[in-house]
Amino acid sequence: MFAVTDIAKGVAEGNFLLLAKTISQIENKVEGVDVYLTNLVPKAIPIIGITGPPGAGKSTLIAGLVGEWIAAGKKVAVLLVDPSSPFHKGAILGDRIRMKDWYLHPQVFIRSLASRGHLGGLNSSMIELTTLLQSVGFDQIIVETVGVGQSEVEVASLADTTVVVLVPEAGDEVQMMKSGLMEVADIFVVNKSDRPDAQTFTNHIRQMMMEHGVSADLVKVVATVASQGLGINDLIQAIASHQIANNVLGNYKKIIFTKAIQLIVAHKMQQLDLKKLEQDIEAATISEGFNIFSFTQNYF
Repeated sequence: MFAVTDIAKGVAEGNFLLLAKTISQIENKVEGVDVYLTNLVPKAIPIIGITGPPGAGKSTLIAGLVGEWIAAGKKVAVLLVDPSSPFHKGAILGDRIRMKDWYLHPQVFIRSLASRGHLGGLNSSMIELTTLLQSVGFDQIIVETVGVGQSEVEVASLADTTVVVLVPEAGDEVQMMKSGLMEVADIFVVNKSDRPDAQTFTNHIRQMMMEHGVSADLVKVVATVASQGLGINDLIQAIASHQIANNVLGNYKKIIFTKAIQLIVAHKMQQLDLKKLEQDIEAATISEGFNIFSFTQNYF
C-alpha cells in the first residue's frame, strides 16, 4: 500500500497514478487494506451524490460542475459507477467517454467503477474510496450512481448532498414517487429544461413537495440545460447552501452513523463462511420441520 502523503503529493502535482493503484487495492481488498484504512485522516470535504434515471444527462451535468469548479481553482474527484458486465464483471466505462474533456486534466481525477452486482446503484467499497479521496487533497468529490431507477436510494446514506436529476419526460408524479428517488433528494434538477412541458413538470415536483410537507427552503428545484451550460451556477449555489445548512443542523452525524452501520454489517458478513453455510443448509433441509428462523439463530 502506498503512503497517504505520497498519494497526496501526486494529487497536488496532477499525477494520480498512486491514487488509482490504491483504489484498485481497496476494491480488491488486498492484504493490509483494513489496517491502511484505519490510518486515514479525512478532511470534512462534502460528498455530492448525483443520481437519476438513464438519459437524464447526469454525466453532462457533472462535466458542467467540474468545469466551474476547475475555473475556481479547485481539485475535483469524480467516481462514476457503471453497471457490471454479466460476463467479465468489469465496468462499461461509458461515463468516462462522455466526460472526455476532463479525464486527462491535472485538476480532475475520474474513476469508473463497476457496481460488481452491488445493489443500491453504488460500489461495495464506496465508503472506503470516498474516505480516501477526502484524505488526499481534493476540494470537491462527486459520486454518480449507476442510474437504474428504484435501487438508487443508497446514495443518500453516503452523500452529504444528494442531487436527483430528472427530465420533463420522466413521467407523472406518482410514478416518480414509486421510484424512491423523490424521498432521497436534497436538490432536484430538471435538466433539458428547454424541452416542452418543462415548467409544468417543475411545478409538479414543487406541488408534491408541498403535499408531503417539504419546504422549498430545504429542498431546491433547479432548472438546467447542461449541454449548454445553463443553470450550472444555480446548481452550484444550491449545493453550497445545502452544505451550509448541513453544518448548522449537524446532519453529518447522521451520515456517519449510517456509514458505521454499513461497515459493521459488511465486516460481519466477511466473517461468515458462505460455503459452510450452504453445506449446513443442505444438511438441515433434509430434516422434517426445517425452520429458517431457528436455523439462522445459530449464526447470531
